[in-house]
Amino acid sequence: MATLGLNGKVTLMDIAQATDPNGRIADVAELLTQTNEILLDMPWFEGNLPTGHKATIRTGLPTSIFRQFYQGVPPSKSQRAQVTDACAMIETRSEVDVEEANLSGNLAAFRLSEAKAFVESLNQTMADSVIYGNTAVNPERFNGLAPRYGTISGAVNAQNIIDAGGTGSDNTSIWLGVWGKETVHGIYPKGMQAGLQHEDLGTIDAFDANNNRFRAYADRWAWKCGLHVKDWRYVVRICNIDTSNLVSETGAADLVKLLVRAMARIPFAGMGTASFYANRTVKEMLSIQALNKSQNALSITEALRQFGGVQIAMQELRFLGIPIRTVDRIITTEARVT
Repeated sequence: MATLGLNGKVTLMDIAQATDPNGRIADVAELLTQTNEILLDMPWFEGNLPTGHKATIRTGLPTSIFRQFYQGVPPSKSQRAQVTDACAMIETRSEVDVEEANLSGNLAAFRLSEAKAFVESLNQTMADSVIYGNTAVNPERFNGLAPRYGTISGAVNAQNIIDAGGTGSDNTSIWLGVWGKETVHGIYPKGMQAGLQHEDLGTIDAFDANNNRFRAYADRWAWKCGLHVKDWRYVVRICNIDTSNLVSETGAADLVKLLVRAMARIPFAGMGTASFYANRTVKEMLSIQALNKSQNALSITEALRQFGGVQIAMQELRFLGIPIRTVDRIITTEARVT
């Protein structure tokens, strides 16, 4: 397992650099982090089960009382519950005609170019599952954030679900997560490798639409992964943001105030790495709304990101010091959360 970095978390890049013998997996990790910003923050830890991770979560504290002389104290204890999060398998395969690949003049570059599309597909599937994965609907997936924060009425975690007022079916959400080992993080099965795994299958017999054979270079991409929310208090969902009202600026949700309210729900931000997540439409309208408010609340700063051992300066949107990441898989057609 990779050594913890200075920020106390292990990202895909950390794992790739620690486990990859030839640099190929590190290249893949770079592609993932460049196309899906949630992977810049999401730490990964090995589960304690071959299929995922089982954790014991404290659900209640023992009782303490004021005692008088010669008065006894009744025994008490904390309450605990066990939660199991399963991992899922995401997989895809690439088959490139040998003759076409050889005509490129640079076989390695051609195959890498083709592989980028497959990696992007895996990346989007992963991002979609982190947000919307629901084993009740798709049992082959893992449970994402939306099913865990999908009910306001009577839910234990209702205080971390903020209603922005939208009532139609064109809603979207902003997420605030504090990533860490004791809060929320990615998991991979016990005894297995973390991150996206690539297998070069060499030259094989592939089949066309008429079931006729041709020679092809084949690659297999697989990712065994899951999501573990150890402490629900460290994730906040701002839901029911009416997208059409937001864009038209008519009766739009006050995004700046909603972000402040979300931050107030987090018990202690120092428990991990905090980030907001929103789609491009929300980030655009947030910047527009912020023009009419305090100029110090929303800022664009220069941040250093590491890709393949090289630090690159990037512009980063922040709200009161917390970065706001882009996640295109957060849709604008969410049903109302009640």
